[in-house]
Amino acid sequence: MFEWVVNPEAWVALGTLAALEIVLGIDNIIFISILVGRLPARQREFARFIGLTLAMVTRLALLFSIVWIMGLVEPLFSLFGMEISGRDIILVGGGLFLIGKATHEIHNSLEGTETDAAALGSAGFGIVLLQIALLDIVFSLDSVITAVGLVDEISIMAIAIVLAVAVMLVAAKPIGDFVDRHPTVKILALAFLIMVGLTLVVEGFDVHVPKGYIYFAMAFSMMVEMLNLRLRSKKERQAPPVRLHHRLRNDSGE
Repeated sequence: MFEWVVNPEAWVALGTLAALEIVLGIDNIIFISILVGRLPARQREFARFIGLTLAMVTRLALLFSIVWIMGLVEPLFSLFGMEISGRDIILVGGGLFLIGKATHEIHNSLEGTETDAAALGSAGFGIVLLQIALLDIVFSLDSVITAVGLVDEISIMAIAIVLAVAVMLVAAKPIGDFVDRHPTVKILALAFLIMVGLTLVVEGFDVHVPKGYIYFAMAFSMMVEMLNLRLRSKKERQAPPVRLHHRLRNDSGE
């Protein structure tokens, strides 16, 4: 099972697959970070850990159910001349859920109707974990199918998945805190999730969308947003204190 450890090409494959799994996990991290942000502060770290642990367990479970995974690509029925498989149903359903959830979060953010985190309580904690678990299945399915297409050794796939989730565990809190501090970044992240959801839906109808285009668009948009944040921060630091002084004088009637 571990004969590959003496094969340099296998180590290259492991590094490549681990890096790819980390990239594929970016949308998973964003989704989890936004969901746990609705919980009380004391519950967020635990919910984040549970969510990413569920992601790893789901990926490994699907990986070791490789025969079942491969069976998902077999057509179940035809619709308007298109063959629909179990994988297609999961991708379309997951994509629609992601679009709906992200749209709902954007609406709440813009209309100011977000639920107070302190009022969510244990019921909110359970709902957040359920939503994370559902999307973990969709993200894991895509991740595992990609891994199976690149590597033959199951042990290499399993190690790559564990390494990727370990990196995600380290990165999730900084990313979540950053998103919470900057509302415009949160809206951008939710827009990313809508784009990912649309991608899942069209791929469920056998329209292949190269992942490179998606991640390039996300990286470019994030780079522009970072420039905007830096510009706003610079303007705030350079704002002359005289304006505040004049405003105070005017308010006092002087």
